[in-house]
Amino acid sequence: MKAHQKMLIGITAGAVAGLSANAIAGAIARRAAGEGVPLTAELVAQHAPWLSWTADNVAAPLGQIFIRLLLMLVVPMLFSALVMGVAELDLKQVGRLGLRTLGYTVVFSTISVLIGLLLVNLLQPGAGLSDEARALARGGVQVKPAPPPGDTSFGSVLVSMVPTNPLKAAADGDFIGLIVFSLIFGMGVALTPGEPVKRLRDTIQGLYDVIMKLIDGVLRLAPFGVAALLYAMTARLGLGILSQLAAYVGTVLLALGFHMFVVYSLSVRFLGGRNPIQFFRDIRLVMATAFSTASSSATLPTALKVAEENLKLPRNVSRFVLTAGSAMNQNGTALFEGVTVLFLAQVYGVPLSIPDQALIMFICILAGIGTAGVPAGSIPVIAMILGMFKIPVEGLGLILGVDRFLDMCRTTLNVSGDLAAAVYVARGEPDVRPAGEEAVDSTAS
Repeated sequence: MKAHQKMLIGITAGAVAGLSANAIAGAIARRAAGEGVPLTAELVAQHAPWLSWTADNVAAPLGQIFIRLLLMLVVPMLFSALVMGVAELDLKQVGRLGLRTLGYTVVFSTISVLIGLLLVNLLQPGAGLSDEARALARGGVQVKPAPPPGDTSFGSVLVSMVPTNPLKAAADGDFIGLIVFSLIFGMGVALTPGEPVKRLRDTIQGLYDVIMKLIDGVLRLAPFGVAALLYAMTARLGLGILSQLAAYVGTVLLALGFHMFVVYSLSVRFLGGRNPIQFFRDIRLVMATAFSTASSSATLPTALKVAEENLKLPRNVSRFVLTAGSAMNQNGTALFEGVTVLFLAQVYGVPLSIPDQALIMFICILAGIGTAGVPAGSIPVIAMILGMFKIPVEGLGLILGVDRFLDMCRTTLNVSGDLAAAVYVARGEPDVRPAGEEAVDSTAS
């Protein structure tokens, strides 16, 4: 079976088993207590102790092992992905193209995350659970919000982003420091010539490839991990949590749709000087490929072909912007990560202040540069952010249940954003091609 089919079986098995266990335990407790007695968690625990035992001692540990395997790979994945993403820009040669692409990426990633955070705060998809249900969702673990920094002035926050010891920052969970170090290190690699640096780049690329292989192996366990996490969640909470999940999916789709058809349309019209309707008509093959593969990296060959043949973009611009964008311009991923963190904070009743949410937005923008352009590549990053803000990481069990579909949607947004960026960067740029390619093209014509 294909991976998404296995995941669907895991989702169904875990949810059905958990809901069935919840219903059976509730019926046993209600029969034992008598009619008219309100059904509480204490009553269920008294008359059906097997429910909490299976959730806490069987399902939850299996799910936690799956989550911890993902968390184990976060640090090397972030470092290698960010370094290679920046190093491959070849900053000394691309100059203006690189600055315009990077500027576009930062601005539109910021807009995408802002849209997601505003909709989550407005619609509150994770709110509505009772305090008792939240306590059950936590599994008995008391959760506190992330402690505010001692000095919140702009200068102090800016200084704290630069670590004095990147290894200590990684060990202490200071992922902002790790991200900043990785970006600076990647710039150093891009700007330094020589064979030793080339070997270093090959080594970091090898590290990235190994980590991606390990993440792929861990994700093969996802059907079992998701089944265990969903059983533990639904056995405690019953049907109530599924309505929260539906509201979350709707919020993500609304945010992605707004960014795709409103923000990108405005970008194509006013920054690229093109008709948005014609733009989306020209890239429909890329959108279909991205939706079906859920991988911006796998969609890159199709995007390059469409950019040159349908959009008629200069080859040097389209190749640079789309290659860099497949790794760095992850607007949909950044939006998804921000929405997911705030949704789970609402589900678990973890208050997040405006500075906390601003910090989450900043992390999502930076992490979007280093998120792997492969299916489920953002899951380790979300797990890292949840851990930073003391939000229970086991809540990922809910997200993993619908992640495949949402991954297909956000990947479609990512690759559409790459092409919108290419349209903007290409405006006014000459079509520069190597002499050999010009000779071949002119002969063929």
